[in-house]
Amino acid sequence: MKTRGALSKTRLLPSLVGLILTLLGLAMLIGGIKLSQLGGSWYYLIAGIGVGLTGLLLIAARRAAIWLFALFLLASTVWSLREVGLDWWQLVPRLAMWFVLGIVLLLPWVRRPLGITRMKSASAAALSIAVVLAGLTAVASQFTHPHDVDGTITRDAPGQNDAVADTMNGDWPSYGGTERGQRYSPLDQITPQNVGKLEEVWRYRTGDIPGPDDPSETTAENTPLKVNGKLYVCTPHSQVIALDPDSGNELWRFDPKLSTQSADSFKGWAHMTCRGVAYYEDDGDAAEPAYASADVDASENAANGDDGIPASVEDEPTATCPRRLFLPTADTRLIALNADTGEMCPGFGDNGSIDLTQNIGSFTAGGYYSTSPPSVAHGLVIIGGHVTDNESTNEPSGVIRAYDAKDGHLVWNWDSGNPDETTPIGFDETYTRNSPNMWSVMSVDSELGLIYLPMGNQMPDQWGGNRTPEAGKYSAGVTALDIDTGQVRWTHQFTHHDLWDMDVGGQPSLVDIQTDEGVKPALMASTKQGSIYVLDRRTGEAIVPIHEIEAPQGAVEGDRTAATQPHSELNFSPDMLHGKDMWGVTPLDQMLCRIQFQSLRYEGMYTPPSLQGSLVYPGNFGVFDWGGIAVDPERQIAFASPAYMAFTSQLVPREQADGGERISETEGVQPNAGAPYGVIMGAFLSRLGLPCQAPPWGYVAGVDLNNHQTVWQHKNGTVRDSAPVPMPLPMGVPALGGPIMTGGGVAFLSGTLDQYLRAYDVTNGSELWKGRLPAGGQTTPMTYEGQDGRQYVLVMAGGHGSLGTKQGDYVVAYALPEGDDSN
Repeated sequence: MKTRGALSKTRLLPSLVGLILTLLGLAMLIGGIKLSQLGGSWYYLIAGIGVGLTGLLLIAARRAAIWLFALFLLASTVWSLREVGLDWWQLVPRLAMWFVLGIVLLLPWVRRPLGITRMKSASAAALSIAVVLAGLTAVASQFTHPHDVDGTITRDAPGQNDAVADTMNGDWPSYGGTERGQRYSPLDQITPQNVGKLEEVWRYRTGDIPGPDDPSETTAENTPLKVNGKLYVCTPHSQVIALDPDSGNELWRFDPKLSTQSADSFKGWAHMTCRGVAYYEDDGDAAEPAYASADVDASENAANGDDGIPASVEDEPTATCPRRLFLPTADTRLIALNADTGEMCPGFGDNGSIDLTQNIGSFTAGGYYSTSPPSVAHGLVIIGGHVTDNESTNEPSGVIRAYDAKDGHLVWNWDSGNPDETTPIGFDETYTRNSPNMWSVMSVDSELGLIYLPMGNQMPDQWGGNRTPEAGKYSAGVTALDIDTGQVRWTHQFTHHDLWDMDVGGQPSLVDIQTDEGVKPALMASTKQGSIYVLDRRTGEAIVPIHEIEAPQGAVEGDRTAATQPHSELNFSPDMLHGKDMWGVTPLDQMLCRIQFQSLRYEGMYTPPSLQGSLVYPGNFGVFDWGGIAVDPERQIAFASPAYMAFTSQLVPREQADGGERISETEGVQPNAGAPYGVIMGAFLSRLGLPCQAPPWGYVAGVDLNNHQTVWQHKNGTVRDSAPVPMPLPMGVPALGGPIMTGGGVAFLSGTLDQYLRAYDVTNGSELWKGRLPAGGQTTPMTYEGQDGRQYVLVMAGGHGSLGTKQGDYVVAYALPEGDDSN
C-alpha cells in the first residue's frame, strides 16, 4: 500500500501538467476550428490536437507524451520562423509558453514517473533538442532589428541661419517655434557631445488638475511660448500663467473662470485642452474696418455708434496693451491679455473678449471651441474651431474668422460651406452648419501673404452620403487663404470622400528645400494615413510626386467611396496587415486576435466602414496627428515620430444607435444623429487590453529633404508605464505630441507612453539622453535661451486621459550644468 501511495504521489505532477495541457489543447482546438472556418491559419487547430493529446498521454503516464511534445515544439519553431523570421516580439507569443512547458516536461519530477530516468533517453534527448532550438531562435532574434532602418544623413553642420535667428532671437514666440511651424530653433549650445549632461533645473506645478467631473480626455497638450522675457503656459482649463524663464517662478496668472455650459459640470464634453496661446506685439499695422457692409443694417450701426464702429475701437486699443496674448477658452471665447500683466485688454472686443458663439448657432455643451492657438499675421488674429466628432449632422460651422488684433472687429470670415463670400456676415445670420472645420494649428507665410489651414471633415466621419460639394472639396487637405481677404488661393485634398477621420491634424511645416530645379518654397503636411505631402506653398502643386492609387470599394447603402486615393512618394504608410501580424502574450490571446481580425472587413487602408465591422489601419490617431513633424531648414532634415495603432469601426443602424452609450469621441456608440447609422469605435485590442497587432507601434525617423528618402528609422519608447509590470521593455510605443529640432543637431520628443523626455542625434536617430518626467508628456516640447545665457529645454508633463498616461500639472525645464557648455 505504501508503494502504491508513493507511486500515486509521484504521478501527481505529470497528471497536473497533463490536465493543464489538455485544457490548453481543448481551448486551442475550439478556437482553431473557428479560425480555420474564417480562412485563417490552421496552425492553432493542429496545435490544439497536439497539445491536447500530449496532456492526455501525460495523465495516462505514457512516455509518448514527451515524443509528441518534442515534435510539436520543433514544428512550432519552424512555423514561427516561416511566419515572422527572427522577430523577437513576434516570436514571444508563438514560442515562449511552449518553451517553458518543454523545460517543465524535462524536469525529473515529471519525466521519471513516465519511466524516463535519464536525460540520455531518446525521448528526453529529442525534447532537449527541440527546447534548445527554440531557445537559440529566441537568442538569435535578439541580434536582429527587422523593423529598423540604419543610416546617417551626412551633411555638414550649418552656419547661423540669420533669418531664423532674427525671428526667434533665442525665444520660442509661436506654437511651432515660428509662424512657419518648423518646430526648430537655431540654438546650438546643446549638442550630441554634451546633451548627456542635461539636468533638471526647475519644476513648476500649475495647480490645474483634472477633476472628477472633467471629460476623460482632459489633456495637457500645451507648448508654452517664450517671448517678451517670459514663459507663457496654458492649462487644460484655459488658465494662462506667466513664469520667469530662468527660475520657473510665477509672475502672474489669469483664470477665465470657465462657464461649464452644462449644469455646473463638464460631463458630456468630448475633451478639455488648450494647446497654446498666440503672441502679438503692436507694430503699427491696422486692419481695415469692415462694419459698414451691406449685411449690417442701420439699427446695428446705431447700436455700435454713428459710424458703425464699436465705442471701444474709438479709444486707443493698444495704448495700454501693446503686447498681447490671445487665449482661446474652452467656453468659446477669444480673450486678449496684456502680456506684461495678465490683465484683459479693454480695447479688444467687448472689454477684452470676443464671443465666438456669434453666428455659429446652437451646439451641445463642449461641442464647439478652439483647442488650438490662433495665428497672428498682418495685424489679424485668425482662429478656427473644434467641432465634436460624430455627434450629429447638424453641428456648428467650421468657419475661420479673422479679427483685428487691436480692437477685435471682424475683418473677414471664410466658411468652406460658402467659400467665395468672405465679407463678414450680418449680426442675425448663421454660418453654414456642419461645414468642414479646422481644429489644428495654421501656418503662415507673411511674405507670400498666405495662411495654410489643415482641414478636417464634415460630420459624421464614417458616413458621407449627404455631404455637399463644398465639403467634398475642402475636407481632409490643406487650403491656402489670402491673409488680408480670406479668399482661397489654392486647395489640395489628401483624402477623397474621407470615411476614416483622416483630417489633417498636424500644423504644416513651411521650409525652403533644395531640389534638382533649385530651391523651392515648400509646405510639408504630415497626415494620419502616413503620407507626407510636399507642395509648393505658392501654388499647392506637388514637389514630391503624388500618385492616385486604387482604393477598396463597397460602401453601405446611401454612401459611396472614392475610386482612388492620393499617395505621396514620401510616406510612412504601414504595410497591409495579415493574420501573422496579430499579437498576444500567449498563443491563446494571439489566436483570439486572429479570430477577431478574420471576422472584420479589411482590404487594406481605406476599407469602407461596414455593418460587419471594419479594421481601420492606420487608426483614428493616425500615423501622424496634431504633433506633426519637425524640420531643420539648414541641414535639410525632417524628424518624424510615426505611430501605428489599428482601430475598429462598425456602423450601427439608426434604431440601434439611439439606444447605445457614448463614452468618448473614440469609444462607445457615436450617435451621428441625422445620419442613418451610428458607429461603434475603439482601439483594436485583445481580451487582455493589449494591442492585437504586433509591435513596434512607434518609431523615430529621419528624412533627407533633398531626396525625400527615409535615411534612418528606429523603434522608440518602452512599456515601462503602460504594462502591468513596470519593465522598460523597448517595444516601440506610440507618441502623441510632436518633436523639435535644434541648431546643435539634437532633436527632442516627449510624447511616448512612457514618461520620458528623450534627446536624439538628428543625423542617425541614436538616443543620446532621456530625462524621467513626473507625468505623461503628451505634448510638444520647446527650447529657448535664458537671461543667464543657458539653453533650456522645457516640457509640460500633464498626461493624457484617453491614453491612460499619468496625469499631472508639471512644467519641467532642463539645461546643461551652469557654466558648462562644452562639446
